[in-house]
Amino acid sequence: MDVSMNADAIKDKPEGRKYKVLPIMISLLLSGFIGLFSETALNVAISSLMGLLSVDEATIQWLTTGYLLVLGILVPVSGLLLQWFSTRQLFITSLTFSIVGTIVAALSPNFEILLIARVLQAVGTGLLLPLLFNTILIIFPIEKRGAAMGLIGLVIMFAPAIGPAISGLILANLTWHWIFWISLPFLAIALIFGILFLENVSKITKPKIDILSIVLSTLGFGGIVFGFSSAGEGSGGWGSPVVVGTLLLGAVSLLLFGFRQMKMKQPMINLRAFKFPMFTIGLILVFICMMMILSSMLILPLYLQQGMALTALGAGLVLLPGSLLNGFLSPVMGRLFDKFGPKWLVIIGLSVATIALFSFTRIHSTTPVGLIIGLHTALMVGISMIMMPAQTNGLNQLPREYYPDGTAIMNTLQQVAGAIGTALAVSILSAGRANFLSGVDNPKDPANVLSAFTVGVQHAFIFAVVIAVIGLICALFIKRVNVKHGM
Repeated sequence: MDVSMNADAIKDKPEGRKYKVLPIMISLLLSGFIGLFSETALNVAISSLMGLLSVDEATIQWLTTGYLLVLGILVPVSGLLLQWFSTRQLFITSLTFSIVGTIVAALSPNFEILLIARVLQAVGTGLLLPLLFNTILIIFPIEKRGAAMGLIGLVIMFAPAIGPAISGLILANLTWHWIFWISLPFLAIALIFGILFLENVSKITKPKIDILSIVLSTLGFGGIVFGFSSAGEGSGGWGSPVVVGTLLLGAVSLLLFGFRQMKMKQPMINLRAFKFPMFTIGLILVFICMMMILSSMLILPLYLQQGMALTALGAGLVLLPGSLLNGFLSPVMGRLFDKFGPKWLVIIGLSVATIALFSFTRIHSTTPVGLIIGLHTALMVGISMIMMPAQTNGLNQLPREYYPDGTAIMNTLQQVAGAIGTALAVSILSAGRANFLSGVDNPKDPANVLSAFTVGVQHAFIFAVVIAVIGLICALFIKRVNVKHGM
């Protein structure tokens, strides 16, 4: 391993070189698939873990938001890392963190150790995601990127598709630790495959490292994610000094970070990428899409198990058809994007997602399971029409030298969006439930508890509808990018 890393660190592929696309894609996609499987498989286990680890909803969400916190801190630095280290170095480091984190998670005796394991896994994912998208931008010409991103969507969406179902099957027969034991051999295979076949594709320029930019970025993105995540905890809620303080710290740090980047000749993240309008619109749509996905994918499994008394396996099977269809449609959407552009795909997708989310605002304990499957399937079809076209169209407008910055910005804000969406959804759920119980005579009556939980879930989906409508308005301004950068 050391020999390959040292030898590859100094070799840059010349622009215009023909790459061995298949081995590169297999290495990266297998790694990304297993990483996302570990993340989504845990969602359907949340209700079980709350009892087994003796924690509540506000605490258990840190298995998701803590993961996103690390990504929010690490991914902004990825643009710099991509210019300092070779593709193989970053890939091997990423897989090493993922493997160590998976082993620690599989051996975790309590919530605290499991959270540490999630942090280690997040470091691995934080290194891998920007590497994946940056590599796609380099090895595929602009006219074929839609199909390539569609393939990514197909493979990656199988993780959330089969993750909950497999997790439910594991929980029905084994302990939750086996969710991670099953992932381990696949991560090892991905590492070996990458060592054998992955090429270096990025250009190493080793720009100057600005420590102050790294500090401001860490405080900024970390403060925002931590503040939103903490809002769902304790009695203080959004008025808690910790929440207010960290959000203010994050906002001020991000403002200073932005000013510093604009004045530097070699910024850590080149924010001039925002001068490209389709990149900015695509970024907003991806941000909104991630808020919708992660908020609904946390709330819905909770309600299926706690509100409708389904088992973990049952909840996973309910979510399976929609997630599978999302994966199968990704290559189709990629080809449609290459042929027709993003505008009508995104507008129709957001319309479908909005209708599905609005229907979820009327969910209750006697809602037919078939209806929930249909609504979730419609939501996932809508998301397949939004995410990849908006992301690909935005990145296509960037010149080659902006690729590391564009992928870093987009991946960072995806993680921040996920953390904000999850935290707001949990906070809204908790507030709706508390407000309902405060108005009943017997808050401990099981019927009132169920009704309160249902009201909280309905309010959380109202929040998702609002952000979907905002996305629909933004989609009206998207235009197809026809710029070529001499790929």
